[in-house]
Amino acid sequence: MSGSRWAIVDAGTNVPSKPGLYAIYGDEQAWADLGLPVEADRPLYIGKAEDSLVSRDLNGHFAAIPGSVARTGSSTVRRSFAALLREQLRLRAVPRNRSKPERFANYGLADGGDDRLTEWMHQRLMLAVWPAPSGMSPTLDAVETAVIHHFVPPMNLAKNPGKLVTLSRARASMTAEAASWAPAT
Repeated sequence: MSGSRWAIVDAGTNVPSKPGLYAIYGDEQAWADLGLPVEADRPLYIGKAEDSLVSRDLNGHFAAIPGSVARTGSSTVRRSFAALLREQLRLRAVPRNRSKPERFANYGLADGGDDRLTEWMHQRLMLAVWPAPSGMSPTLDAVETAVIHHFVPPMNLAKNPGKLVTLSRARASMTAEAASWAPAT
């Protein structure tokens, strides 16, 4: 996960459409914007794509493929970044499905928020991937867990042995804001 890294906007030609792990890295400004001590060689987030690194990462999290649209309500990665960048990017949490508001922890962003977050991600983040070998044993989930335990990325809430109090509080605040949302009258 510490091999070749690509800027998000350049990753499309390098990321295979295979299952595997991905690591998100940030430049020094990204770490500062997130309020984290700068550790540029440490991944900010590690995740797995069971089907395709392209559809999970480039489309779902980053909208890096032309025509794709990333939605914060469908991406825990985006929700974590949004929570820490809330003030700086003027982000407001809303239910991800405003016609049927529920599951507020999977909040989306108010109008324009996804665009501002995507732009920040394109400017500040890099991606490294590890395509899983065919027929691999142990499972991809077990490998992801081991890698998260090794790196202790500051943006992974699940499986992380580190205490991420600031991120947990920031996400809880966004969840509360989404729960208090009311349609404009």
